[in-house]
Amino acid sequence: AAYNFVKETAEKNGTILFVGTKKQAQESIESEAKRCGMFYVNQRWLGGTLTNFKTMRKNIARLKEIEKMEETGIFEKLPHKEVASLKKEKAKIEKMLGGIRDMVSLPAAIFVVDAKKEEIAIKEARKLGIPVVGIADTNCDPDMIDYPIPANDDAIRAVKLICSIIADAVLDGRKISEPGTEGLEIKIDETPDEMDLVNELETEEKLQDLAADEYFKDITEDATD
Repeated sequence: AAYNFVKETAEKNGTILFVGTKKQAQESIESEAKRCGMFYVNQRWLGGTLTNFKTMRKNIARLKEIEKMEETGIFEKLPHKEVASLKKEKAKIEKMLGGIRDMVSLPAAIFVVDAKKEEIAIKEARKLGIPVVGIADTNCDPDMIDYPIPANDDAIRAVKLICSIIADAVLDGRKISEPGTEGLEIKIDETPDEMDLVNELETEEKLQDLAADEYFKDITEDATD
């Protein structure tokens, strides 16, 4: 059901927003979204990314404004301290919103790797009537997902494979490729080495989350300090 829905959405030129901010998913979310020409969020989900989309677009417009200043040589005419501040501001916006910088309208659907971690993203999508495709692990409420994919969202290989299949569905819908994949019933056992890596990544992720609010509380204010 999930594969067919994504394929049909792509056939209608609908966009799919790939969302996966946990360490195990970040690389796959970015690479697979780029492979099929879709948008992604693989850092912290900023509240209002969907429900306050106009504000997000303003931040992205600011990013493009700074890039234009750099490209047209304006940086060369500014004081070194101001240039450093602008570069810092640019880097922060790019890190958090780079995956949706060219998304000019709300997506037709979102695909999430960890429904529990991406609860805010799912709530925003549901509030706006945007269908949700997502991995449904045992610790999440499958009723929050319109097209659930039962799998372990901590299993790195499973996450990578499912992201790849969703990207294939997009490409299939747009007739760019024919992956020949018909279902999403995926069962993958993690090896001890992989589970050690998962535990290590989760510890790092918790530390990252503790600093996230301070890191992106106010881009402009922080950049001009």
